[in-house]
Amino acid sequence: MWTFPRENQSWVSEFILLGFSSDPTSNGILFIIFLLLYLSSVLGNGLIITLICLASHLHTPMYFFLCILSLLDMAYVTTTIPQMLVHLLALHKTISFAGCWLQMYVFGALGLTESLLFVVMAYDRYIAICYPLHYTVILTWNLCMQLAAGTCACGFLFSLIHTFVTMRLPYCGPNIINHYFCEGPSVRSLACMDTHLIEMVDLAISVFVVVAPISLILASYVRIALAILKIKSTQARCKAFSTCASHLTVVIFFYAPATYIYMRPNSSYSPERDKQISLFYNVLTALLNPVVYSLRNKDIKVAFFKVMGCGKVVCELGVKRGMR
Repeated sequence: MWTFPRENQSWVSEFILLGFSSDPTSNGILFIIFLLLYLSSVLGNGLIITLICLASHLHTPMYFFLCILSLLDMAYVTTTIPQMLVHLLALHKTISFAGCWLQMYVFGALGLTESLLFVVMAYDRYIAICYPLHYTVILTWNLCMQLAAGTCACGFLFSLIHTFVTMRLPYCGPNIINHYFCEGPSVRSLACMDTHLIEMVDLAISVFVVVAPISLILASYVRIALAILKIKSTQARCKAFSTCASHLTVVIFFYAPATYIYMRPNSSYSPERDKQISLFYNVLTALLNPVVYSLRNKDIKVAFFKVMGCGKVVCELGVKRGMR
């Protein structure tokens, strides 16, 4: 049995983030790649938010949740990538203990909120397809606001618990984190004591924010699939499936790597592999969201052409060409 240290001050005052490489040439190439990925992600999600805010026909629960998802993705990558870009060019790759604490908390809060938001988005698709005539009656704006606020509250609360129990561990050295940001398992591996109980706390949180959401999403899509199969029109079935395909694609890219990182035992911890896998749910998912949700989405395309100021005929022609 163990207890938390009585003092708030850890023996380690700062950490060193190793990143991906120590070779200046490789770091220069990685800097360009990640800078382009970061800018593409921010611009893509920013465009989605702008279109949803400006286009009145996108003021529906589905696009309201998509707007929140884009906001989370922009904040998500901004929590880690700018610092990584600086460290790729800097000689000293240090982060203060307080900075590491803050980064871990914000990153975890945004990630957990996004994880729960995917469940809300699945519920939105479930109501839209299984109860189309009651869609606006069930999903009122008041309920949408409550669901959004609830996901944020749960995400930030559980991240606070995770970050508190991790950073209250004694860190007496070494202080080198083999990662590009302060991720829980990477930091916890440096603790100067047995972390078995902390792993149990993290596992309990992971069950609530990973296993439970995945189960709810799967249950929603089983009901959705059964409802779609009852539709007689082939065109209507294809349209119904297409509205769910974007959400399912993003869910898979987010949950698959996150499940591996946070649900596997600490004994199988592999720093190099974890760094690569974390890029999927940190960088690539944020980049993928605007592409997946806009590439085959007619409403988004119409909004884009309208914001650009083209006429009705040009808008329809542009949408038809984009849907080919």
